[in-house]
Amino acid sequence: MTNNQTIDLIAERVEHLLLRHEELARTNDLLRQQVSALAQERDLLKSRLAAARARVDVLIDRLPATPASDTAP
Repeated sequence: MTNNQTIDLIAERVEHLLLRHEELARTNDLLRQQVSALAQERDLLKSRLAAARARVDVLIDRLPATPASDTAP
């Protein structure tokens, strides 16, 4: 193999690596966006769950208290 062929081969491989790097960088950016969106959705769902739990707790507190002896047959 001559020097020119070796240099051409190395240049071709470097170009391929640069293209692959750009592709991976774009994929990484998309994945970061997805992670961010999912984190926001998770936080929203956690907030909604906490609000629902609070409403259930209020409803449970409003139930009349019955003595244990009243429930026995």
